[in-house]
Amino acid sequence: MANLTVRIRVRRHLPTSPWLFAAPGLLVAGAFVLYPFLSTLVNAFTDRRTLIPGRFVGLANFRELLHDDTFWTALRNSTLYVAVVVPALVVLPLLLALLVQKNIPGIAFFRSAFYTPVVASIVVVGLIWVWMLDDRGLINSLLGTVGLGKVGFLSDQWLLLLSAMAVTVWKGLGYYMIIYLAALANVPRELHEAAAVDGAGAVRRFRTVTVPAVRSTMVLVAALSSVAAFKVFSEVYLMAGPNGGPAGEDTTLVMLVQRTGTGLTGRVGYASALSVVVFVVTVALMLLVMRADRREES
Repeated sequence: MANLTVRIRVRRHLPTSPWLFAAPGLLVAGAFVLYPFLSTLVNAFTDRRTLIPGRFVGLANFRELLHDDTFWTALRNSTLYVAVVVPALVVLPLLLALLVQKNIPGIAFFRSAFYTPVVASIVVVGLIWVWMLDDRGLINSLLGTVGLGKVGFLSDQWLLLLSAMAVTVWKGLGYYMIIYLAALANVPRELHEAAAVDGAGAVRRFRTVTVPAVRSTMVLVAALSSVAAFKVFSEVYLMAGPNGGPAGEDTTLVMLVQRTGTGLTGRVGYASALSVVVFVVTVALMLLVMRADRREES
Protein backbone atom coordinates (compact mmCIF):
# COMPACT_ATOMS: atom_id res chain seq x y z
CA MET A 1 0.00 0.00 0.00
CA ALA A 2 2.88 2.32 0.84
CA ASN A 3 4.55 1.58 -2.49
CA LEU A 4 1.31 2.38 -4.30
CA THR A 5 1.06 5.73 -2.49
CA VAL A 6 4.63 6.66 -3.44
CA ARG A 7 3.98 5.65 -7.03
CA ILE A 8 0.87 7.85 -7.19
CA ARG A 9 2.79 10.81 -5.77
CA VAL A 10 5.59 10.40 -8.32
CA ARG A 11 3.11 10.27 -11.19
CA ARG A 12 1.29 13.27 -9.81
CA HIS A 13 4.46 15.39 -9.71
CA LEU A 14 6.11 14.03 -12.86
CA PRO A 15 4.34 16.30 -15.42
CA THR A 16 5.47 19.45 -13.61
CA SER A 17 9.03 18.36 -12.88
CA PRO A 18 10.47 19.29 -16.32
CA TRP A 19 8.96 22.77 -16.00
CA LEU A 20 10.60 23.22 -12.61
CA PHE A 21 14.00 22.43 -14.13
CA ALA A 22 13.34 24.75 -17.07
CA ALA A 23 11.89 27.56 -14.94
CA PRO A 24 15.18 29.43 -14.26
CA GLY A 25 16.10 29.49 -17.93
CA LEU A 26 12.58 30.49 -18.96
CA LEU A 27 12.55 33.33 -16.42
CA VAL A 28 15.87 34.67 -17.69
CA ALA A 29 14.75 34.39 -21.32
CA GLY A 30 11.44 36.06 -20.53
CA ALA A 31 13.03 38.92 -18.61
CA PHE A 32 15.93 39.64 -20.96
CA VAL A 33 14.68 38.44 -24.37
CA LEU A 34 10.90 38.15 -24.64
CA TYR A 35 9.93 41.20 -22.57
CA PRO A 36 12.40 43.59 -24.31
CA PHE A 37 11.26 42.27 -27.69
CA LEU A 38 7.57 42.83 -26.95
CA SER A 39 8.33 46.20 -25.35
CA THR A 40 10.20 47.29 -28.47
CA LEU A 41 7.26 46.27 -30.68
CA VAL A 42 4.87 48.30 -28.55
CA ASN A 43 7.15 51.34 -28.34
CA ALA A 44 7.60 51.34 -32.14
CA PHE A 45 4.01 52.59 -32.44
CA THR A 46 4.36 55.35 -29.84
CA ASP A 47 6.21 58.66 -29.53
CA ARG A 48 7.82 57.64 -26.26
CA ARG A 49 10.96 59.42 -25.10
CA THR A 50 13.42 58.53 -22.36
CA LEU A 51 11.56 60.38 -19.55
CA ILE A 52 8.14 60.62 -21.22
CA PRO A 53 5.80 57.57 -21.52
CA GLY A 54 4.46 58.70 -24.89
CA ARG A 55 1.21 58.02 -26.70
CA PHE A 56 0.08 55.78 -29.54
CA VAL A 57 0.92 57.29 -32.95
CA GLY A 58 0.29 54.32 -35.23
CA LEU A 59 2.65 54.08 -38.20
CA ALA A 60 3.98 57.63 -37.83
CA ASN A 61 7.48 56.45 -36.89
CA PHE A 62 7.69 54.15 -39.90
CA ARG A 63 6.43 56.90 -42.23
CA GLU A 64 9.12 59.19 -40.84
CA LEU A 65 11.72 56.53 -41.62
CA LEU A 66 10.85 56.69 -45.30
CA HIS A 67 11.72 60.40 -45.40
CA ASP A 68 14.79 60.22 -43.14
CA ASP A 69 18.00 60.57 -45.16
CA THR A 70 20.05 59.35 -42.21
CA PHE A 71 18.06 56.11 -42.15
CA TRP A 72 18.70 55.46 -45.83
CA THR A 73 22.42 56.19 -45.36
CA ALA A 74 22.57 53.75 -42.45
CA LEU A 75 20.63 51.12 -44.41
CA ARG A 76 23.02 51.53 -47.35
CA ASN A 77 26.07 51.11 -45.12
CA SER A 78 24.65 48.04 -43.35
CA THR A 79 23.72 46.46 -46.69
CA LEU A 80 27.19 47.12 -48.09
CA TYR A 81 28.67 45.62 -44.97
CA VAL A 82 26.76 42.39 -45.57
CA ALA A 83 27.61 42.34 -49.30
CA VAL A 84 31.36 42.60 -48.63
CA VAL A 85 31.86 40.80 -45.32
CA VAL A 86 29.68 37.72 -45.83
CA PRO A 87 31.36 36.36 -49.00
CA ALA A 88 34.75 36.93 -47.38
CA LEU A 89 33.75 35.10 -44.20
CA VAL A 90 32.29 32.20 -46.18
CA VAL A 91 35.33 31.60 -48.41
CA LEU A 92 38.43 32.74 -46.50
CA PRO A 93 37.88 30.68 -43.32
CA LEU A 94 37.35 27.59 -45.49
CA LEU A 95 40.68 28.14 -47.24
CA LEU A 96 42.30 28.79 -43.87
CA ALA A 97 40.80 25.58 -42.45
CA LEU A 98 42.17 23.59 -45.38
CA LEU A 99 45.58 25.11 -44.68
CA VAL A 100 45.71 24.34 -40.96
CA GLN A 101 44.03 20.95 -41.34
CA LYS A 102 47.31 19.40 -42.43
CA ASN A 103 49.28 17.60 -39.72
CA ILE A 104 52.66 19.23 -40.12
CA PRO A 105 55.12 20.28 -37.39
CA GLY A 106 54.18 23.59 -35.76
CA ILE A 107 50.67 23.77 -37.22
CA ALA A 108 49.15 23.88 -33.71
CA PHE A 109 50.82 27.26 -33.17
CA PHE A 110 49.20 28.70 -36.28
CA ARG A 111 45.80 27.32 -35.31
CA SER A 112 46.07 29.12 -31.98
CA ALA A 113 47.39 32.29 -33.64
CA PHE A 114 44.51 32.42 -36.12
CA TYR A 115 41.99 31.94 -33.29
CA THR A 116 43.52 34.57 -30.98
CA PRO A 117 41.55 37.54 -32.47
CA VAL A 118 38.30 35.72 -31.68
CA VAL A 119 38.92 35.67 -27.93
CA ALA A 120 40.33 39.21 -27.87
CA SER A 121 38.01 42.01 -26.76
CA ILE A 122 36.47 43.90 -29.66
CA VAL A 123 37.27 47.17 -27.85
CA VAL A 124 40.95 46.25 -27.63
CA VAL A 125 40.99 45.07 -31.24
CA GLY A 126 39.29 48.25 -32.43
CA LEU A 127 41.68 50.52 -30.53
CA ILE A 128 44.69 48.62 -31.91
CA TRP A 129 43.45 49.02 -35.48
CA VAL A 130 42.65 52.70 -34.90
CA TRP A 131 46.22 53.19 -33.70
CA MET A 132 47.55 51.38 -36.77
CA LEU A 133 45.34 53.18 -39.31
CA ASP A 134 45.50 56.69 -37.87
CA ASP A 135 47.15 59.44 -39.95
CA ARG A 136 50.12 59.23 -37.58
CA GLY A 137 49.75 55.49 -37.02
CA LEU A 138 51.99 52.57 -37.85
CA ILE A 139 50.80 51.93 -41.41
CA ASN A 140 50.96 55.56 -42.52
CA SER A 141 54.38 55.90 -40.88
CA LEU A 142 55.64 52.95 -42.91
CA LEU A 143 54.12 54.43 -46.07
CA GLY A 144 55.90 57.70 -45.35
CA THR A 145 59.17 55.86 -44.80
CA VAL A 146 59.08 54.36 -48.30
CA GLY A 147 58.14 57.71 -49.85
CA LEU A 148 54.41 57.14 -50.31
CA GLY A 149 51.79 59.63 -49.18
CA LYS A 150 49.52 59.14 -46.22
CA VAL A 151 46.23 57.33 -46.73
CA GLY A 152 43.15 58.60 -44.90
CA PHE A 153 41.92 55.26 -43.61
CA LEU A 154 39.91 56.95 -40.84
CA SER A 155 39.06 60.22 -42.56
CA ASP A 156 37.78 59.06 -45.95
CA GLN A 157 34.17 57.87 -46.00
CA TRP A 158 34.65 54.70 -48.03
CA LEU A 159 38.13 53.81 -46.74
CA LEU A 160 36.83 54.03 -43.19
CA LEU A 161 33.95 51.67 -43.96
CA LEU A 162 36.29 49.26 -45.76
CA SER A 163 38.71 49.39 -42.82
CA ALA A 164 35.91 48.45 -40.43
CA MET A 165 34.95 45.59 -42.75
CA ALA A 166 38.55 44.37 -42.75
CA VAL A 167 38.56 44.34 -38.95
CA THR A 168 35.31 42.35 -38.89
CA VAL A 169 36.70 39.79 -41.33
CA TRP A 170 40.02 39.57 -39.49
CA LYS A 171 38.34 39.00 -36.13
CA GLY A 172 35.85 36.43 -37.49
CA LEU A 173 38.29 34.30 -39.50
CA GLY A 174 39.32 32.10 -36.58
CA TYR A 175 35.78 31.51 -35.35
CA TYR A 176 34.45 30.29 -38.68
CA MET A 177 37.70 28.40 -39.32
CA ILE A 178 36.91 26.20 -36.29
CA ILE A 179 33.43 25.50 -37.68
CA TYR A 180 34.90 24.49 -41.03
CA LEU A 181 37.55 22.30 -39.36
CA ALA A 182 34.76 20.32 -37.67
CA ALA A 183 33.01 19.89 -41.02
CA LEU A 184 36.18 18.93 -42.90
CA ALA A 185 36.93 16.24 -40.31
CA ASN A 186 33.79 14.42 -41.48
CA VAL A 187 34.75 14.43 -45.18
CA PRO A 188 35.90 10.89 -46.13
CA ARG A 189 39.51 10.84 -47.25
CA GLU A 190 38.58 8.18 -49.81
CA LEU A 191 36.73 10.80 -51.87
CA HIS A 192 39.88 12.89 -52.25
CA GLU A 193 41.95 9.80 -53.03
CA ALA A 194 39.46 8.66 -55.69
CA ALA A 195 39.43 12.12 -57.27
CA ALA A 196 43.23 12.20 -57.26
CA VAL A 197 43.33 8.79 -58.97
CA ASP A 198 41.01 10.18 -61.66
CA GLY A 199 43.53 12.94 -62.29
CA ALA A 200 41.81 15.78 -60.47
CA GLY A 201 44.12 18.53 -59.28
CA ALA A 202 43.91 20.42 -56.01
CA VAL A 203 41.57 23.09 -57.39
CA ARG A 204 39.24 20.55 -58.98
CA ARG A 205 39.15 18.43 -55.79
CA PHE A 206 38.29 21.54 -53.83
CA ARG A 207 35.43 22.38 -56.21
CA THR A 208 34.02 18.88 -56.70
CA VAL A 209 34.73 17.20 -53.35
CA THR A 210 35.33 19.71 -50.57
CA VAL A 211 32.70 22.32 -51.42
CA PRO A 212 29.79 19.85 -51.85
CA ALA A 213 30.79 18.08 -48.63
CA VAL A 214 30.74 21.26 -46.52
CA ARG A 215 27.95 23.08 -48.34
CA SER A 216 25.57 22.88 -45.38
CA THR A 217 28.30 24.37 -43.18
CA MET A 218 28.81 27.16 -45.70
CA VAL A 219 25.10 27.95 -45.45
CA LEU A 220 25.38 28.06 -41.66
CA VAL A 221 28.38 30.38 -41.87
CA ALA A 222 26.58 32.60 -44.38
CA ALA A 223 23.54 32.88 -42.10
CA LEU A 224 25.58 33.63 -38.97
CA SER A 225 27.90 36.11 -40.65
CA SER A 226 25.08 37.93 -42.47
CA VAL A 227 23.19 38.52 -39.23
CA ALA A 228 26.36 39.65 -37.44
CA ALA A 229 27.40 41.92 -40.33
CA PHE A 230 24.02 43.59 -40.62
CA LYS A 231 23.98 44.28 -36.88
CA VAL A 232 27.57 45.56 -36.79
CA PHE A 233 28.20 48.25 -34.21
CA SER A 234 31.45 48.06 -32.27
CA GLU A 235 33.91 48.12 -35.17
CA VAL A 236 32.35 51.12 -36.90
CA TYR A 237 31.66 52.92 -33.62
CA LEU A 238 35.27 52.60 -32.46
CA MET A 239 36.81 53.56 -35.78
CA ALA A 240 34.32 56.20 -36.95
CA GLY A 241 33.34 57.64 -33.60
CA PRO A 242 29.84 58.15 -32.15
CA ASN A 243 28.88 60.46 -35.03
CA GLY A 244 29.54 57.82 -37.68
CA GLY A 245 32.58 59.25 -39.45
CA PRO A 246 32.76 62.35 -41.68
CA ALA A 247 29.32 64.00 -41.68
CA GLY A 248 27.84 60.78 -40.32
CA GLU A 249 28.22 59.04 -43.69
CA ASP A 250 29.48 55.79 -42.13
CA THR A 251 26.60 55.34 -39.68
CA THR A 252 25.07 51.85 -39.58
CA LEU A 253 21.53 50.96 -38.53
CA VAL A 254 22.48 49.74 -35.07
CA MET A 255 24.56 52.88 -34.52
CA LEU A 256 21.54 54.94 -35.53
CA VAL A 257 19.37 53.04 -33.05
CA GLN A 258 21.88 53.69 -30.27
CA ARG A 259 22.30 57.36 -31.14
CA THR A 260 18.55 58.00 -31.49
CA GLY A 261 17.26 56.13 -28.46
CA THR A 262 19.79 57.02 -25.75
CA GLY A 263 20.26 60.12 -23.64
CA LEU A 264 17.83 62.15 -21.58
CA THR A 265 16.00 63.27 -24.73
CA GLY A 266 16.27 59.99 -26.59
CA ARG A 267 13.45 59.15 -28.99
CA VAL A 268 12.70 55.67 -27.74
CA GLY A 269 9.68 55.22 -30.02
CA TYR A 270 11.58 56.13 -33.17
CA ALA A 271 14.57 53.99 -32.11
CA SER A 272 12.19 51.08 -31.51
CA ALA A 273 10.83 51.46 -35.05
CA LEU A 274 14.42 51.32 -36.32
CA SER A 275 14.98 48.18 -34.24
CA VAL A 276 11.92 46.54 -35.79
CA VAL A 277 13.33 47.28 -39.26
CA VAL A 278 16.65 45.70 -38.24
CA PHE A 279 14.82 42.62 -36.95
CA VAL A 280 12.72 42.23 -40.11
CA VAL A 281 15.71 42.61 -42.43
CA THR A 282 17.75 40.16 -40.34
CA VAL A 283 15.03 37.52 -40.50
CA ALA A 284 14.68 38.15 -44.25
CA LEU A 285 18.43 37.60 -44.72
CA MET A 286 18.28 34.26 -42.94
CA LEU A 287 15.25 33.16 -44.95
CA LEU A 288 16.99 34.13 -48.20
CA VAL A 289 20.06 32.09 -47.28
CA MET A 290 17.94 29.06 -46.35
CA ARG A 291 15.85 29.36 -49.51
CA ALA A 292 18.97 29.59 -51.68
CA ASP A 293 20.29 26.45 -49.98
CA ARG A 294 17.07 24.51 -50.61
CA ARG A 295 17.03 25.68 -54.23
CA GLU A 296 20.61 24.51 -54.66
CA GLU A 297 19.73 21.10 -53.20
CA SER A 298 16.75 20.69 -55.53
